[in-house]
Order: sequence, then C-alpha cells, then structure tokens
Amino acid sequence: MTEPEAAPAAASQPESRNLVMRIAVAAVLIPLAVAIAYAGGWLWTALVTLAAIGLFVEWLAIVGLAGATRVTVPGVAALAIAGLCFAIGRLDAALIVLGVGLVAVVSIAPERRSWAAAGFLYAAAAEIASVLVRLDPVKGFAALMFVLLIVWVTDSGGYFAGRGIGGPKLWPRVSPKKTWAGAAGGFAASLAVAAGFAAFDLGKVGPLLLLSGALSVVSQLGDLFESAVKRRFGVKDSSHIIPGHGGLMDRLDGFVAAVVVAALFGLLRGGADGVGRGLMVW
Repeated sequence: MTEPEAAPAAASQPESRNLVMRIAVAAVLIPLAVAIAYAGGWLWTALVTLAAIGLFVEWLAIVGLAGATRVTVPGVAALAIAGLCFAIGRLDAALIVLGVGLVAVVSIAPERRSWAAAGFLYAAAAEIASVLVRLDPVKGFAALMFVLLIVWVTDSGGYFAGRGIGGPKLWPRVSPKKTWAGAAGGFAASLAVAAGFAAFDLGKVGPLLLLSGALSVVSQLGDLFESAVKRRFGVKDSSHIIPGHGGLMDRLDGFVAAVVVAALFGLLRGGADGVGRGLMVW
C-alpha cells in the first residue's frame, strides 16, 4: 500500500471505532429512554429535569460561563424545583418558578447576560415541552415516541446518506460535514416513521406525513443551531459525558427543537393536558 493510500485508511480507523462506540452506547441508552418514557409520570419528569439541568450547564460552559457559580446555581435550582412541580402536577407553579429563575440568571450574570438567558430559556423550553408531550395519559406515549423516532431516524438517515452519497455541503461554515444528501436522507427516513404509525392505526397518514416532515426539518435546524453556537465560541463538543457522542447538547439539539415545536402545535390543538392528542388525533 502506498503512502497516499495508507493515510485515508488510517484516518478511517478512528471513525470506524467511533461509529462502533456510538452504536454500542445507543443500544443501551435508547431502550432505557423508551422504558422511562413508557413509564411516564415522575420517572419521565425526573429524566427530563436532569437533562434540562445538563443542557443549561453545558450551554454555560460553551459560552464561557462555566465558572460563574452564581449563575449556575439559581438556574439549576429553578429547573430542579420546576421539575418537582411538574411531578406533582402543578404546571402553573413550574412556570412561575422558571420565570423567577430566568430573572435571577439575567440579574446575576456578570457578563454575557443575553447568552446566559438564552441558555436558561433553551433548557427550560426543553423541560416544559418534554413534560407536556408525555402528559396526556392516552396519547402521550405515542406522541412522544413519534417525536423521538423522527429525531433518531433523521439523525441516522442523515448520517448514512451523507456518508454514502456525499455531494454539496449544507452549511459548510457552521457544520462542514453535513450535506444536502444527508438532509434529504434524514427527511425521507422521517416519512417512513409517519407511514409506520399510520399503518398501526396510530394516526392518519396525511397529517402524520406533514407533521413528520416538518419536525424532521426542525430537528435538523436545531442541530445546525447548536453547531452555530459552538462555532461562535470555538467549541467542538458541548462536553464528553456520553462516550462516542459528546455532550447532552450534541445528542439532544435536534430533539429539543422538535419537541418544542411539537408541544406548541399540540398545545394549540389539544390544550395543556391534551398535547399528545393534539399531535396524534386528527
């Protein structure tokens, strides 16, 4: 093997090992997340609250406020207390606590207040939306799985389509590896999820196809948004808490965007206690 041939082969080995690690970790975390989502109630709320706290802490680290304890503490406390309120069914109290938390974060932040506020809103929106989508006892689990599956297949479909087909880059200045082919592959995979749900009589095929396509696009925009924030501050990964995957923001960026949009849509159609029905019943 010549030197030019050996270089790509050597470069591909770490990528292959990373892919194996990603698959192995996903094989553990995905069933666990699905089981907790199925259980719902305080278990799901606890997981969502911990994830929201992790998102906020990682955001602060990305924007250079990792050492600002007086910003981290009130934000984390507000998200945790709001989680307790959600767990006992006090949505109104949770929203009040999060509002107070936002004011505290903005007031106390010594610098980059707008970025600190954006991070808290990002985490709080993820917490609120994730709880509301699962809240409906009849359609909540189906609605949550619909959103999760769309995000997962969009990410996986985009990864394999992008690597297999290649072609023009989607937004090279922000995310050099993402391609238009990958975006199209992820979008197509999301439509398969909608078709599967319709086949199992979990919704009407037409509305579900439109909704899945929209959420797939939103998921990809959420991914690009997180990449843009990291690029702005010269950060590669939000953290290294998940082996082979980076940080929570690196894995949940698409889900946060998709679940927030899904919750807003379901809220408009079904109300606060019927977000799941608003998404799945047509």
